[in-house]
This record gives sequence, C-alpha cells and structure tokens, in this order.
Amino acid sequence: MGILDSLRKLTGAMGAANPQAGGNPLLNHVLNMINDPNTGGLQGLVDKFHAQGLGGIVNSWVGTGQNQAISAQQITHALGADRLQQAAQASGTPASAVASQLAALLPTVIDKLTPQGTVPQGNALAQGLAALRNTLGAAAAPGAPATPQTRSPQ
Repeated sequence: MGILDSLRKLTGAMGAANPQAGGNPLLNHVLNMINDPNTGGLQGLVDKFHAQGLGGIVNSWVGTGQNQAISAQQITHALGADRLQQAAQASGTPASAVASQLAALLPTVIDKLTPQGTVPQGNALAQGLAALRNTLGAAAAPGAPATPQTRSPQ
C-alpha cells in the first residue's frame, strides 16, 4: 500500500467518525494551516516542532527516510492547547481526539509534501498542496486561498 493509499484510509476512517462535506475536516484544517502565511506555512510548522525539542521527529517526516512516530502528548506540547482547540473547533472534531488524529495525520502529510527531503517554497509547495487536495478530495476552507501564500519581505 502506497503512502497516498495509507493517507486515504486514515482520513476516510476519521471522516467516518466525523462526516462532513468536503472530505476530512481535520485534514482540511491541516492543509489550510500549512497554507497560512500568518503562521509561517509549512516551514513555520516545522520550526514550531524544532522549537519544542521535536526536531528529530519532524526532520524524519521532511527527510527521505522512514517517518518517526509522534504521540498525542508530543503534538499537544508542540502545537499548544490553544491551537488544538482551534483545530477542534474549525474541523468539528472532538477536542479530545484532535491530538491523536494529528499524530496520525501530520507525519504522512508533511512527508508527502516534502518528497525531495526539503520544505518546498512558493510554487513547489502550491503544487504539492493542490495535488494532495485533489488526490484526497480535501476542500479549501471557505475564503481560504487555493494555493499557498507567501509572506511579503519585511
């Protein structure tokens, strides 16, 4: 079974537990978070894990080797309770389930978006997100840009 098949199976199981239009709502939230220039996009997410002492784990997802597992507790530590609550609210996922679902989802999503072993920028990230959305049937949030936005130089 390929990585996309695994992700489809995972998000399908999550969607069955929490059915909503437009695919898996937590996956949609994750893809929109990766697409958000206000949080630094994918690089900002990777940096957040590094800042919380989880760089080795997130580097395994970005790199070309095997992905290391992450626990729900480590997800909570890295992202913070406020961000998990926002994810729960935005996706309609029970707050008690968000961290464990993200622990299953993030390694595969980040791995799929970084096939060259580096965090893509600009058009390469836009293409990766679009392909992932199309393959998995994930929908952009209403009002969210369909392609990743980049920060203006300051």
